[in-house]
Amino acid sequence: MFQRNRRGFRRRSNGRGRSSQENGYMQARSRSNSFSNNQPRNNFRQTQSAEKLLEKYNSLAKEAMSLGDKTLCENYLQHADHFMRVIEDKSKNRIAATVINKSTEDNKPSSENIEVKQKDETKSQE
Repeated sequence: MFQRNRRGFRRRSNGRGRSSQENGYMQARSRSNSFSNNQPRNNFRQTQSAEKLLEKYNSLAKEAMSLGDKTLCENYLQHADHFMRVIEDKSKNRIAATVINKSTEDNKPSSENIEVKQKDETKSQE
């Protein structure tokens, strides 16, 4: 009576065939795993430190001012101000970390201090 279609799926005329949907699905899946290959996303330039970027934007601001472009100069100075704040935050965090490390080292009893305390405790018990 009815014959089965051996080819499975017919391609639609409007371009929304199954294969195009599968291709889109596979592309989406491959994109989600793109971060797990341990390769940097930014292959065309290396990231610079905040200090170097501060120098860069200050020099660009001076150059723009010498050319008479006050708007561009102000733009570069705002970038430089941002990186100045980043540098200040990094230095504050570094200072806070060293203070915390020193305080934990001071509170941490050394082996000599433990021996002295144990001797004091034994003398007081006698």
